[in-house]
Amino acid sequence: MTNPAPDWDALYNEAVDLLCQFLRVDTSNPPGNERLACDFIGVILEREGIAYELFDAGQDRVSLRAVLKGDGSKRPFMLLNHTDVVPVQREFWDEEPFSGMIKDGFIWGRGALDMKGLGIVQLVTFLTLKRLNVPLARDVVFFAMADEEAGSEFGVRWLERNHPDSLDAEYVINEGGGGTTELFGVERPVYSIAVAEKGPVWLRLVAEGMPGHGSVPHDNNAVDRLTRALSAIQDWQRPLDVSPALQEYFGRLSRAGVYMGDPTPAGLQQEAEKDPRVRALLSNTISPTSLSAGVKVNVIPAKAEATLDCRLLPGVKPEAFIDELAAVINDPKVKIERIHTGWSETNSFDTELFRVIEEVIHDQMEEAVVVPGMTVGFTDSSTLRNRGQVSYGFSGGLTTPELGKTVHGHNERVSLESVRLNCQVVYEVTRRMCARS
Repeated sequence: MTNPAPDWDALYNEAVDLLCQFLRVDTSNPPGNERLACDFIGVILEREGIAYELFDAGQDRVSLRAVLKGDGSKRPFMLLNHTDVVPVQREFWDEEPFSGMIKDGFIWGRGALDMKGLGIVQLVTFLTLKRLNVPLARDVVFFAMADEEAGSEFGVRWLERNHPDSLDAEYVINEGGGGTTELFGVERPVYSIAVAEKGPVWLRLVAEGMPGHGSVPHDNNAVDRLTRALSAIQDWQRPLDVSPALQEYFGRLSRAGVYMGDPTPAGLQQEAEKDPRVRALLSNTISPTSLSAGVKVNVIPAKAEATLDCRLLPGVKPEAFIDELAAVINDPKVKIERIHTGWSETNSFDTELFRVIEEVIHDQMEEAVVVPGMTVGFTDSSTLRNRGQVSYGFSGGLTTPELGKTVHGHNERVSLESVRLNCQVVYEVTRRMCARS
């Protein structure tokens, strides 16, 4: 069955206009206020005659779901995005971060890359399928989610507990992957399809001791205890692991001439000793991120605290890791408190969706390299993967490494060319996955 061809010029212009408007909706998290984003999207859906439902987790933490019905011959396909963004420090931006302005070929604003840009591309894909009356074998679900940036307790985790049926889908496209113009110093388009992600384990170490006058040192100083604990963690040599997905990642990059090192597990373990990017892909990582103790220079404090940002390899359970950490610290007076924990398994890259993404990208750019990848950050996909669903991090846009650094940073922006390419790729992937043959 031949489907009508979209008018790409019109859709590109629409996507740019909608993204500029969407970036003006301040959904900084905290506090989130994602209801504002749902109001914005809801007006667009109503104008198109598309019904939607809202899921209110309280305190204006609202998610929106809309569905284009298929014939049920295949399970649903989900376009997943989150509407919250991280806060900004306006004084470090060259332009107003919630202006959505177009300047020098870029759309500026917090969320342009993470991830209101992809959210609008998914919305335009959804609207186009409806407008062209594309016959669908699958339900196509558009889900705008709250609270991803702060751990998803008011978003996908809340929905999994309270409305699990709303998350049903065989395949999901979410953030976490996409195209870069350069990798490992080689200029060539590389698209990483994130089939896995590391699990966040945020911990607080609390050391307790005996307070006293600084002029009389003793052996039960909380700061000493905490310092010894952090030193033990720093010296902890954690094993490296090259998963099948990462073997494929480095193998494909090596064959394409993008990764110049030895792609074997032994070679990668040697590379990890000198390249922190590779080390982060192959091991459980720990970053101390804050220290707190004391009220006065001449007072020994009764308590000292530190926070740790730990990121665990796919499949590693937080409980097992925390038990190992406690054994390394080896001090019962240093307590380990959980702030936030998560984990997920790895999706297979031997799927219909991976093959379709690869085909569509090569139709657009024959020279592009497509690889299965792993996100060192975390996304809402972890909840879905643990439900047995295939949830890939994927965007059809192409971004320079320099622009990629603006995610969670200053002067976040997306190129107009990338928005156009993203529209074409995401629509075509969705159409091939969902249209009746």
